[in-house]
Amino acid sequence: MINNQPVYRSAARLSRWLHIYLSMISFTIVFFFAVTGLTLNHAGKFSAQVHTIAGKGRLDAKWVQAPDTLRIDRLAVVEYLRRVENIRAGVSDFRIDDTQIGVSFRGPGYAADVFVSRATGEYEITKTSAGFVGLINDLHKGRDTGTAWSLFIDVSAVFLTLVSLTGLLLMVFLKKKRVAGLLVALLGTLLVWLAYFIWIK
Repeated sequence: MINNQPVYRSAARLSRWLHIYLSMISFTIVFFFAVTGLTLNHAGKFSAQVHTIAGKGRLDAKWVQAPDTLRIDRLAVVEYLRRVENIRAGVSDFRIDDTQIGVSFRGPGYAADVFVSRATGEYEITKTSAGFVGLINDLHKGRDTGTAWSLFIDVSAVFLTLVSLTGLLLMVFLKKKRVAGLLVALLGTLLVWLAYFIWIK
């Protein structure tokens, strides 16, 4: 019989091995996206605790007074604000007009907006933190998380796809449970389609 053939047995062992260890590697990923799916879908119950802090300061006016906006020392301004105001997020916007400069920093669950007077170097800053819930929600969505986290989300998606496919493949090799398992998988697919068709379309 085919299930006694070496190739068949090797394929079954490989699919089982892949499914078990890919599942274990992906456990935290699945758990994280499951929990944050709930916090996002029930924002009223899991509302982020938003805290806002306003402040003032002064930086070296010569960094921002150059008539030619291309000669304004953007790096010096940004690094000074990072150091003095303890900002850990990336720069999302750097705006220059005739009288002031606006710098926005954005990170998951975090924002800092700074407005600098070009005449004096004085600035006003507003920092907003959405707390732990806001942080994990933004990580789920990939909002203001940078290219490294975006790559992590892509890798996670590949892992979860492989877990699903190896699970399906493993079911094919389980002779006694093959038909029932595949029928349940088909039923699950139909339920998803029906949910979309009834409540969304």
